[in-house]
Amino acid sequence: MARLASSAPTRTDRVGTAVAEAPSTPSAALAGAPMTRIDPSPLDVVAHLTAVNDARAGAVASFLGTVRDHDPEVRGEVVALEYSAHPDAAAVLARIAADAAALDGVLAVAVSHRIGRLAVGDVAIVAAVSTAHRELAFSVCRAVVERVKADLPMWKREILADGTYVWVGLGAGSNPRQK
Repeated sequence: MARLASSAPTRTDRVGTAVAEAPSTPSAALAGAPMTRIDPSPLDVVAHLTAVNDARAGAVASFLGTVRDHDPEVRGEVVALEYSAHPDAAAVLARIAADAAALDGVLAVAVSHRIGRLAVGDVAIVAAVSTAHRELAFSVCRAVVERVKADLPMWKREILADGTYVWVGLGAGSNPRQK
C-alpha cells in the first residue's frame, strides 16, 4: 500500500492510532481543508454539518452508517463491531476527502470513521458534502462513502451474541467463527 501525503494535521491517540484533526472552525473547512477524523470517540453529526455549512450551498447531503444487529451473510445476532485501523488510515481518509473537495462544484466535505468497539445503533461513519445543487451533493456524498468502504485500511470484527466473532472483508475462507 502506498503512503499518501496529507495536509491534514494528525495526532497519535493513547493507543497509537493516527487521528486526523478536524479544522477548528467551519471557516477552516471552507478554506479548502476538509474535516476528517478517525477516532474512538462518538462522532458528532452536527459538527460535520457545521463544517460543510456555506452560504453558497443549496444542498447538503449526509450519510450516517450505523451498527446493525445482523449481517445477512452471518448466522447469529450481532451485538457489537470492533473497528481497527492501519496507521496510514488518517492520511487515506484525508486524501479521499480532499479528492472529493477538489471536484468542480463541491463547496465542502466532512467525513469521519470510528474505531474501537461500537454497540448496535452506534454511528460508525459520518459523511457530509455541500454543493450548490442536490444532485451533485448526493452523488459526491455517495462516492465518498463508497471510496471509504473500498480504500480505507480498516478492519471490522463482528461480535455475535454467542460470544463468537467474525472478521469482515478478509476474503473467502478466512472467516471462521472464533471464540
